[in-house]
Amino acid sequence: MTPVLEARGITKRFPGVLANDNIDLKLHQGEILSLLGENGAGKSTLMNILYGLYHPDEGEILVHGKPVTMTSPHDAIALGIGMVHQHFMLIPVFTVTENVMLGIETTRGLALDRQKVADDISKLSVQYGLEVNPKLYVKDLSVGIQQRVEIIKLLYRKADILILDEPTAVLTPQEADDLFKVLRNLKAQGNSIIFITHKLREVLELSDRIMVLRAGKVVGETKPQEMTSEGLARMMVGRTVILTVDKEAMKPREAVLEVETLQVQDDRKNIAVRDVSLEVRGGEVLGVAGVQGNGQTELVEALTGLRRVQSGSVRIAGKDATNFAPRQIFELGVAHVPEDRQADGLVMNFPVEDNMVLNEYYHPPFARGIALNRTAIKEAAQARVKEYDVRTPSVETPTSSLSGGNQQKVIIAREFSRPIKLLIASQPTRGLDVGSIEYIHSRIIEKRDEGAAVLLVSNELDEILSLSDRIAVMYKGHIIKTLDAETATKDELGLLMAGVDAETAPPAASPSAETKAEMQDEIL
Repeated sequence: MTPVLEARGITKRFPGVLANDNIDLKLHQGEILSLLGENGAGKSTLMNILYGLYHPDEGEILVHGKPVTMTSPHDAIALGIGMVHQHFMLIPVFTVTENVMLGIETTRGLALDRQKVADDISKLSVQYGLEVNPKLYVKDLSVGIQQRVEIIKLLYRKADILILDEPTAVLTPQEADDLFKVLRNLKAQGNSIIFITHKLREVLELSDRIMVLRAGKVVGETKPQEMTSEGLARMMVGRTVILTVDKEAMKPREAVLEVETLQVQDDRKNIAVRDVSLEVRGGEVLGVAGVQGNGQTELVEALTGLRRVQSGSVRIAGKDATNFAPRQIFELGVAHVPEDRQADGLVMNFPVEDNMVLNEYYHPPFARGIALNRTAIKEAAQARVKEYDVRTPSVETPTSSLSGGNQQKVIIAREFSRPIKLLIASQPTRGLDVGSIEYIHSRIIEKRDEGAAVLLVSNELDEILSLSDRIAVMYKGHIIKTLDAETATKDELGLLMAGVDAETAPPAASPSAETKAEMQDEIL
């Protein structure tokens, strides 16, 4: 059978980097091909070539057996190729309909025919199980629904070859499961999908074939039924990777973070954090679990000075830090790994070396009075790049040019490279490969064992269960229960995340129809 999409001998070079090295790829109709690899392995570069964003230095692309030349995404879309990027390309203040029709507007006379486009979107939603209301504004949608809008944009443009770049990096486990249902439905109706991810469980669950890249080359191809998570990790990284967290029993010390009856508003002036009280002791990890949108983001922003506290108090290392500015909080020995690395963690047009010292640039040795010591900054950045395996041509490279995973590593390297009393980490391994996750997990436990208090917020239940000593579950802005991580289970956490106390639920019973509907409402 002729592949619907084929790449032959694709090579792409950037200054100082061979991103793709003689890569061959075939995608067949009605197939899900997973592309697996470490950060910087060349996955996104290859996909950008297939989508017309980059032009290969060598090699050729064939669509339905015919050689093609693509100079822009417009050419790719005309050939039926569409791509959903890791960071969505939507306009928040536009409706779903307006985002979908943008660039290919349908008119009735001189006016935009929004109703016809909305009707077409509704038909696509029903056909592929996407469940998107075309009249809602994008800014009011969860991340999972925004991703569905991106998929509808491609289907509306008649794309039948879909490229999804790290599609679950910003999704909750429930949203990821919903996405998989959509992708299987797309496949069943004859669409072909390239699925890029770091998550081994997803690859084994979803794929028809798996192709692994390492250092810009194809190092192997396999099928899910022929491979294990450990085997895939070894192919990706080139060594054995420990997929479980090895940690000793915690040795708790005095409280470092004390939060009392905290109330915090969201951007719409609604209460997002409601009377939250918690304590994190030195030498322990408190994990915060919950479906995205239940106040975790606002809680972290309030604790790190990015959002104002309406009432209640925050004490750090015995000092009242309520409504301190971010710099004041960092000076108390707090490290912060933010949920949104690009908005809150990095200055994207700054070079890597400057981003490595954003919290310390005004301290010696990085400053001499009011002047920066560029030599000291460069030397520190080079050491951190090496220690944390940040894949970059040089420390002078703009941070915007790095992959999402390597941008995250820049933040991790900066925050972990100074003495800290409290680590507040929100989605610390989002977008990272298994080797990097293994390393970051070990460093978090290392900080905990050194006596730092760790507040971990993560959508990954495996991560929460592996790293935490205690787990606090947030639902509608409240902490509804705190559990011992050693005895907590995924089922128990899942019920609590939906607002159902596992202790009062029927033993060994599935959630009721009403509970399932409530869970779906929370997820969507």
